[in-house]
Amino acid sequence: MVRYIQKGRKQMTYDSIVIGGGPSGLMASIAAAEHGANTLLIEKGNKLGKKLAISGGGRCNVTNRLSEEEIIKHIPGNGKFLYSAFSVFNNYDIIQFFEDMGVELKEEDHGRMFPVTNSAKTVVNALIHKLEELNVEVKMNTPVQAVHYDEDNHTVILENGLKLNTRSLIIAVGGKAVPHTGSTGDGYAWAKKAGHTVTELYPTEVALTSNETFIQNKSLQGLSLRDVKLSVLNKKNKPIITHQMDMLFTHFGISGPAVLRCSQFVVKELMKGREAVKMELDILASRNENELINTIMSQLKQHPKKSIRNVLKGLIPERFLVFLLTNHDIPEDQKASNISKQSVQELVHQIKHFTFHVHGSLPLEKAFVTGGGISIKEIKPKTMQSKIMHGLYFCGEILDIHGYTGGYNITSALVTGRLAGMNAALESTNTTGS
Repeated sequence: MVRYIQKGRKQMTYDSIVIGGGPSGLMASIAAAEHGANTLLIEKGNKLGKKLAISGGGRCNVTNRLSEEEIIKHIPGNGKFLYSAFSVFNNYDIIQFFEDMGVELKEEDHGRMFPVTNSAKTVVNALIHKLEELNVEVKMNTPVQAVHYDEDNHTVILENGLKLNTRSLIIAVGGKAVPHTGSTGDGYAWAKKAGHTVTELYPTEVALTSNETFIQNKSLQGLSLRDVKLSVLNKKNKPIITHQMDMLFTHFGISGPAVLRCSQFVVKELMKGREAVKMELDILASRNENELINTIMSQLKQHPKKSIRNVLKGLIPERFLVFLLTNHDIPEDQKASNISKQSVQELVHQIKHFTFHVHGSLPLEKAFVTGGGISIKEIKPKTMQSKIMHGLYFCGEILDIHGYTGGYNITSALVTGRLAGMNAALESTNTTGS
């Protein structure tokens, strides 16, 4: 196990102190120690790597094997800031890093990388073992009360009154999403105290809420749609973003992968003062509208005595079919021979262009990722060092960087953590003349 600080320990000065034992804090601690810094990791909770442990459904999606361009594209919240960092340490380096520690990885759909064991514990335990190997000291169940900045050293004051001095401080405490993992926004006040700007915080990768009648009366609750195209529309009804993935209707609105990816664009539109944002759903994304009309018309002619519901059964999920028929005042048992071409055209248009409004999202505490954070304009992109305060570094979700789920946020956390740790160590050990 990792060596933990004992009560009454005399040494109170460290080359580097890392606050936060999540993905970025663990990587920062390892990198700092590897670069010669006498390192202390402080974690307020009772476990290290809590977010890693629940990522990827408990299997830990450590990174993604896509190209650098694609990775950046999947981090729509200031991902371009990471270009400089990627030139030093990137997603392929993350894969190598874990494999060097004996964690064998495998690639799944969309380039997602998981441990072969399918267990997040494999990843977390490997990182903890690495901390032990590098003699990183760890202080658990230890909330930080305050941080004081000085000309030479910085001081971390713990809740029990203990003062710890450091030449370089790395703040890696996460944002405000998934608070049960310890991300409760503690670091923003410490950043502001150093003179940093914290941009407006908002939920991303979050389920959306809707006041539409069909949501309120739960007529589609629990309906899952596969491989649909979901778009967020601007005020002129033009798509801002489109994602083709699965989605789910819930008792409060919509959720599922396509929704999570669209959510930040909806939230940003609502932040501009819009009361509601229109979304468009294409239930049969792989089918052409005219071809679909012709196919249905042909089937109606072939089976004139069958009901419209039976003719169209299997084309789209039955609950959605019944919902659309009801919307168009077409009885489910209407005979195929009595359906006009115009009715078919209108029905197909709804299948391809079903629009509805969303009015909000679940709160930040229910989101997977925090939008907003410490302004990247105030951070050196190649070192993660503050441009405002000497010996101060930030990494992970506390920064105003956010991506989609699929290993992109963990990639950002590990890359920024690596750079923060390396450079904090270099600065602190240079200060000591070593």
